[in-house]
Amino acid sequence: MSIPCDRPRPAAGPPPPEYSQFVDELEQTETDIVVTKHNWGAFHGTDLDVHLRRRGITTIVLAGIATNMGVESTARAAHEHAYNLVLVEDAMASLTSSDHAFAVERIFPRIGRVASTNEVVAALR
Repeated sequence: MSIPCDRPRPAAGPPPPEYSQFVDELEQTETDIVVTKHNWGAFHGTDLDVHLRRRGITTIVLAGIATNMGVESTARAAHEHAYNLVLVEDAMASLTSSDHAFAVERIFPRIGRVASTNEVVAALR
């Protein structure tokens, strides 16, 4: 059965000029790999999975701008690709605190480990 959808996709408009610029603190080098997202999730329509698997990476630490949009979409796809996830609760935000809280409290614990920035930094030391 096919259900037609007459509504067009909302137009997001062009990104701002600084959209793809990295902050100086990231200290980007020529050997860094840059994966450009074209959707909410970082896996769909990109070669992110290939880059990670070639390097033997099995755990992903996720943070981001929109907890229940980009971060959650990426987290769900990473889980479906069998990656271990660490979701950095205080390094992401959402349009509302309730949207953020729902993802952090209800979705993320089912697909990975929720941690704070301090916990992640301590584990990396």
